[in-house]
Amino acid sequence: MLNAGQQTTAESAKALETLCSAYWFPLYAYARRRGYAAEDASDLTQEFFLRLLEKQFLESADPERGRFRTFLLTVFQRFLLKERDRDHAIKRGGGLKPITLDYESREHLYAASLTDGQTAERIFERQWAMTLLNRVVEQLRAEYLEKNKVSLFEHCRTFLVSSASTGGYSSAATALHMSEAALRVAVHRLRERYRELLRQEVACTIEDGATINDELNSLRLAIREENQ
Repeated sequence: MLNAGQQTTAESAKALETLCSAYWFPLYAYARRRGYAAEDASDLTQEFFLRLLEKQFLESADPERGRFRTFLLTVFQRFLLKERDRDHAIKRGGGLKPITLDYESREHLYAASLTDGQTAERIFERQWAMTLLNRVVEQLRAEYLEKNKVSLFEHCRTFLVSSASTGGYSSAATALHMSEAALRVAVHRLRERYRELLRQEVACTIEDGATINDELNSLRLAIREENQ
């Protein structure tokens, strides 16, 4: 993902669309917590992504920094400072094609997840983690759908990150017309694939493969801190 700025025009445009659709909400949530109204936060987030490759922000990404989420937030913070004193109504967009993002539904998500004491930075970290995990789950679901095993996935997805009681396995096995032993094997395979996809997704957001475990720990911490 850090290499998006060095690609050809067509590839850069595709990379930007992927980037926006995947990771725009953490930045939107950050802007909202910084005090921007929903409409302004959505406009600023879209403007930021529209300008991201145009101004070659990504070319300044230093591989030694490692984490794309840290780089992205830093650049967004600088962008907000520059935009604060500008006439956004006139200058925003620059004639570029708008990117379709579902701000309305995500505003509800932002409001529902907001709790007292959260800083804008903590909100960004948590929403980045949740976005990444949700992307992995959707990739996993798509794989099971392709194999005509979506029912198995839906019944077992609750076991991805938590242990199940004997009753939980028994209930799911009955619903799937499987033995409990067979279900446990299926859950084990599901978890293994989930971990594999998770590491692949994290690897796309960092430069050094050796830091994958550190990044995973940071993501888990971001989620756990808000759940306490």
